[in-house]
Amino acid sequence: MYLLINTLATFIQIYTLLLIIRVLLTWFPTINWYNQPFAALSQITDPYLNLFRKIIPPLGGMDFSPMLAIILLQLVGGGLQGI
Repeated sequence: MYLLINTLATFIQIYTLLLIIRVLLTWFPTINWYNQPFAALSQITDPYLNLFRKIIPPLGGMDFSPMLAIILLQLVGGGLQGI
């Protein structure tokens, strides 16, 4: 059981890092999201982010959904590590 919880917590940490990288890369408008490795990063992170974009649409050109997504992942990861 410990191995499963530890694996899930590690997965959440890696996925959170991927989300942060995705958010930081959106600051560079010259990035072509159809080229690799950016297309792979987008395919991995966008389904999760789209869940939050339905709740919080972009306001004034700012997308706040990654903040909510990362906060939720941190809460779940912290809960797993507390077990």
